[in-house]
Amino acid sequence: MAVVAVAVVVAALLLLAQFWTEVKWFEQLGFSRVIWTEWGTRAALFAAGFLIMAGTVFWSFTAAYRSRPIYAPSTPEQATLDQYREAVEPLRRVVMIAAPVLVGFFAGLAASAQWRTVLLAFNGESFGETDPEFNMDLGFFVFTLPMLRFSVGFLISVVVIAGIAGLITHYLYGGLRVGPSAAGGPRTTPSARIHLSVVGAVGLLLIAANYWLDRYSLLTNTGDRFDGASYADVNAVIPSKGILAVVAIFVAVLFIVTAFRGDWRLPAIGVGLMVVSAIAIGGIYPAVVQRFQVNPNAQELESEFIQRNIDATLSAFGIDDVEKEQYDATTEAEEGALRSDAETAASIRLLDPQIVSPSFRQLQQNKQYYNFDDSLSVDRYEIDGESRDTVIAVRELNLDGLGQDQRNWVNDHTVYTHGYGVVAAFGEQTGPDGRPAFFEGGIPSEGAITDLEGGYEPRIYFSPSTDTYSIVGAPEGTKAWELDYQADDQENGGQVNTTFAGEAGPSVGSFGSKLLFALKFGEEQLLFSDRVTSESQILYDRDPQQRVSKVAPWLTLDNKVYPAVVDGRVKWIVDAYTTTNAYPYSASTPLDEAVADTLTQQQGGAPIELPEEVNYIRNSVKATVDAYDGSVDLYAWDDEDPILKAWTNVFPASVKPMEEISGDLMSHVRYPEDLFKVQRTLLSQYHVTDSAEFFSGQDFWNNPTDPTSDAATAPLQPPYYLTLQMPGQEESSFSLTSTFIPGGNTDREVLTGFLAADADAGSKDGTRAEDYGKLRLLELPRDTTVPGPGQVQNNFDSNPTISEQLNILEIGASTVRRGNQLTLPVGGGLLYVQPVYIQSTGGTQFPLLRKVLVAFGDNIGFADTLDEALDQVFDGDSGVEASDAGTAEDEAPIAPPTGEPGTEPSGEPSGEPSVEPSGEPSAPATEEPGSGGSTELDAALQEAATAMEEATAAQQDGDWAAYGEAQDRLQQALEDAIAAEEAQGGSAG
Repeated sequence: MAVVAVAVVVAALLLLAQFWTEVKWFEQLGFSRVIWTEWGTRAALFAAGFLIMAGTVFWSFTAAYRSRPIYAPSTPEQATLDQYREAVEPLRRVVMIAAPVLVGFFAGLAASAQWRTVLLAFNGESFGETDPEFNMDLGFFVFTLPMLRFSVGFLISVVVIAGIAGLITHYLYGGLRVGPSAAGGPRTTPSARIHLSVVGAVGLLLIAANYWLDRYSLLTNTGDRFDGASYADVNAVIPSKGILAVVAIFVAVLFIVTAFRGDWRLPAIGVGLMVVSAIAIGGIYPAVVQRFQVNPNAQELESEFIQRNIDATLSAFGIDDVEKEQYDATTEAEEGALRSDAETAASIRLLDPQIVSPSFRQLQQNKQYYNFDDSLSVDRYEIDGESRDTVIAVRELNLDGLGQDQRNWVNDHTVYTHGYGVVAAFGEQTGPDGRPAFFEGGIPSEGAITDLEGGYEPRIYFSPSTDTYSIVGAPEGTKAWELDYQADDQENGGQVNTTFAGEAGPSVGSFGSKLLFALKFGEEQLLFSDRVTSESQILYDRDPQQRVSKVAPWLTLDNKVYPAVVDGRVKWIVDAYTTTNAYPYSASTPLDEAVADTLTQQQGGAPIELPEEVNYIRNSVKATVDAYDGSVDLYAWDDEDPILKAWTNVFPASVKPMEEISGDLMSHVRYPEDLFKVQRTLLSQYHVTDSAEFFSGQDFWNNPTDPTSDAATAPLQPPYYLTLQMPGQEESSFSLTSTFIPGGNTDREVLTGFLAADADAGSKDGTRAEDYGKLRLLELPRDTTVPGPGQVQNNFDSNPTISEQLNILEIGASTVRRGNQLTLPVGGGLLYVQPVYIQSTGGTQFPLLRKVLVAFGDNIGFADTLDEALDQVFDGDSGVEASDAGTAEDEAPIAPPTGEPGTEPSGEPSGEPSVEPSGEPSAPATEEPGSGGSTELDAALQEAATAMEEATAAQQDGDWAAYGEAQDRLQQALEDAIAAEEAQGGSAG
């Protein structure tokens, strides 16, 4: 007993620790109403589900047992049952209590899981639109119908289980006999007959209700060709469901009659009639209509219902106002063709945020206990009065960068508590030697963003990669111990420390708090450490997406969270959606499949929990998480969304009005990626708005796979943020773009469409942009063959001179990394731009931008800079000035910190080929090779390999003079190798 008592106390303490710490976490953030509403609703539903199920089953057991006959019939069957009764009797009381409790427990869990459904049903709003079949407000289908379906389904399960319990009990104790009765007497006692008849009647009434609700649910059916009720559904299934509901009510009446008259033949006949009706009316008749009436005339008969599906889908996914334009794209590159698109060309992003993270680490990480995410973010900042596309990253805490001798509880949880500052580089230009052109960085932070904001709070206590807890805060006058960075300030022990000031986490000052958090995290040091003081706070659940999902569990979050320096603080911006799969006639889409692409494959961390299917989505909320204090703000972005209105009825103080978004924050809000991915997925079919054309499916499209991916099963090409000017726009704007290729089973990858969303939400004055979210779709003529992304990549990779030069670079200790392939509608056609990076295969590795590939039609450019590559494609004159085309500047505005690895020029070769206007690269200028081509090639390659090894060794030793000399030798060796290769006739020049 003592052991059991101790176990109970320990279990109670653990439960209390989880409960109390969660309450404190929500209270600190100011969202305590959320947790109490959720837990209260869950508890009420659990109690209701438990009591209904357990009480009904217990009543059925008890009623059947109490009405058992005093003397069981003397039959061979009962003689056998006597043995079972004797065996069961000692456990009867336990079974009659334990069984209802057990099934009640599971029923309570099932009911509590429906807390969102119930809250929405009681707080639902009108959509102001009606469905085309029943003429009912869409709110009925989205809010009310799901709860009705669950309630009826739950009650049916209650009746079935209670009926089984009563049936078994009556049979065991003689109230019900299966075999022939003695002297033709009744097979049930009056009590058993009444009991089972009432249960059967209630069950049939519930089945009738279920049939009736099925009629409405047909409007959200998933079909083979389109979603929603089809011709056969409307003209055969819906009427049959109504008939079956009437039949079920009629049979229920027969059961009630049996309860009084004692004749089971009528309900038996009725049940048989219902089964036959279900087969004939509910199954055979709709199948006959579909096969013999619809299939031979499908295009005509389904036309009305396909149009319903098209209209509902366009509305539900916010693609009913797409601005479509026929784009007669040319494939002929003409001299000066980009002169009218110079602003777009000047903004072409050369920095690939999925590739350059290692360069950020080598040049701006500064300390081993900081790190950058593998996937960086694209934003825009106003620099010198001009909006510039920016690749930005946060220097996050990275405990894995510490040595094992530095890893202990004190360091992990009280010293290394936060990251430090942001690093930003221009997206459309590079610095020396192909490095990112940083305009913000360093520790302490300095640069254009710091100057623009007048300084900002650089400490990052909350970030996606921070997955451990920290103890912060110290009594006033106590020496600070939270490490910012190491410095040459010997007065402070060679490092700069800080103490967190503010409110960011629950207090752990009292003994009770220490005990409960020690139990929560399994860390006894929380109880005994002198650094856990009366001023201490504990920070946990520090991932911005995790924090938003906890305070707003009714929202679906975008996969991508991105940072911005806003009003002097680093804010994580999270896009959030309201979704449902109950919108009549709209196409149901698997959300995880729609948003999957190369970027989601590369993202680390726990995946975002997504609904399985959605047929309605709105970016209704913009959320921010302060990187310093972890505070969460939710802003109503689409305050006309009925689902958002319903949830604000539930949590009235959780969401702030959009008017409270500051101008600084507004200037960094952008169109969300996941919403755009879902919309482009739907537009691959629903750009066709005529039902007859939709039925034929001849003009359906696909989204192309990523041509730069080397995965066995290539994922989709992600959308890209670019500043561009679409045809018909008066000026360029920050946009999110994607492309389309033909659908079906063809492997012909020509371009069929180009989609762009205006992604700039507003300006610093707080005004929301009128065109924000505007979708513009360029549809290419069906009789042209504009190369698609796959064809363009094939042209790049198969070009003899380009492939030769890149292959030579990969022979030694370097590797080539192809950047994102960008598509822009300029020059009357489609321009493709792809940066090419080179990095070492060993030692210190980070990519540097060395080449730019450009394609327009079948013309290809390949040069050191974008303007040179453009000139090659457009007959020597693209119409874009060199200073406007994203060329590398002599110096990056923010130089890498001195003394860090990789800060010297890499000295990578720059003598690669140029490309003639015809699209074929010409050979680089080299000396006339000798006759012994093979020998000279081998010698040159050997010299190149030796030079690379020496350069790597020098870089690791920090001997930059030797590094530069080795790079010069590498340059000459590669030029010699090219010349020797040409002497063998291997050049395509």
